[in-house]
Amino acid sequence: MNCQAVVDYLVTWLQEKVKNAGASGVVVGVSGGVDSAVAVILAKKAFPENCLALILPCESSTDDLVDSQLLLEKFNIRYRVVDLDNAYQLLVTHYESFIKLEGNKARLLRANLKPRLRMMTLYYSAQARNYLVLGTSNKSEISVGYTTKYGDSGVDIQVLGDLLKKEVFELAHYLQVPPSIINKPPSGGLWAGQTDEEEMGITYEELDNYLEYGQGSPEVIERIERLIKNSEHKRQVPPIALIPEALRNY
Repeated sequence: MNCQAVVDYLVTWLQEKVKNAGASGVVVGVSGGVDSAVAVILAKKAFPENCLALILPCESSTDDLVDSQLLLEKFNIRYRVVDLDNAYQLLVTHYESFIKLEGNKARLLRANLKPRLRMMTLYYSAQARNYLVLGTSNKSEISVGYTTKYGDSGVDIQVLGDLLKKEVFELAHYLQVPPSIINKPPSGGLWAGQTDEEEMGITYEELDNYLEYGQGSPEVIERIERLIKNSEHKRQVPPIALIPEALRNY
């Protein structure tokens, strides 16, 4: 991949999309992971004076907070830290007062509140500044639905959406993202010790190999194709029930 050409293209693309929307800049949620690191660096290049990063800890690891701040200070990116712990705990307590589950389903139910709470915070900040919310999901994640609906997928534009995970890493090296971010296991930060690959049941290498070449073991291909099928609703706008004219004219 011609990294400089891709960076130049994506910076121009960002500027055009924001201008066409009548906005003046972007807000980016920075998690301490490689995807948001690459996205926010591109945003800074596109909008040197109108790029705001939000660090949104929500029962998050201290390492992610430190890595996020290290990145943003290295690239002189304006940022704010909005601690969501209290808001999250209030919501969980309120919701579980009328429905409380146990086990893995309950853990995922509670965990998905975190990206949705972050989405609300990003839009509050963006609307106040006439900015767009810039997403940080890559092609690999989007393809198999490894996103929270109306959470991290609730954005205005996706600058990394046509880049495989391995290509994001390639850009990260080129853009000189700190090694502490590049080398950490990819994680959505949904709970302590959670990783993307464990939750998906496949590695990013296996996923990218399938998406790029259609190759993989029968078990891996079956897993990926099932994930793609089951997550199709995440890649579409909500369907509208169209009323047949025969019923209208009855």
